[in-house]
Amino acid sequence: MFAAASRAMSQVFEPQFRKIFLKMLGFTLAVLVVIWIALQGVVAGFVELPYPWLETALSILTGIGAVIGLGFLIAPVSALFAGLFQDEIADIVEARDYPQDPPGKAMAVIPSIVLALKFTGIVLLGNLFALFLLLIPGINLVAFFVVNGYLLGREFFEFAATRFMPVAEAKRLRKARSGTVFMGGLVIAGVLAVPILNLVTPIFATVFMMHLYKRVASGAAI
Repeated sequence: MFAAASRAMSQVFEPQFRKIFLKMLGFTLAVLVVIWIALQGVVAGFVELPYPWLETALSILTGIGAVIGLGFLIAPVSALFAGLFQDEIADIVEARDYPQDPPGKAMAVIPSIVLALKFTGIVLLGNLFALFLLLIPGINLVAFFVVNGYLLGREFFEFAATRFMPVAEAKRLRKARSGTVFMGGLVIAGVLAVPILNLVTPIFATVFMMHLYKRVASGAAI
């Protein structure tokens, strides 16, 4: 398990995956800049104050608030774009680490978009949940890891498995190895919980679960 995680994390920063990350980050920043400009335009166009200094103060506060809010959105928005590159990431892992195995089948466009949206929702809810749990003593990170560990493990393991088998069989395999998949999800949740590092979560999770699936499918010890 941890050998696969360590292997995946070391690969995330290699040139092939770094290229995907930079594309993903570029799309993300472009979307966030558009949102920021739109927010500034809304405030300037619809809020009128009697004093110029109040307008200046509001503009500054709005800008600061927008930066903080958009910083929160970086992870889920990047997850949306990263989901569109999942098959490309999986192809790289297979060609590099498992050239002797039959290649997996890329997901069709519509299911790929659906999966990207599902993962984006998971990341967004996970981040909101994390912020909420910080206010509740005695629960905090435990619930965050349990919920995200289950959701992330399920989504990414089934993605890896469905490249090699029908969806129904992938679900059965995931349920049969539920403990292993959940532990893998906890590892992914750990990366998601670290600011800045959480930007590579989709790439790391895809690479990691490809390695984990291969070990499960081969019957190797986890």
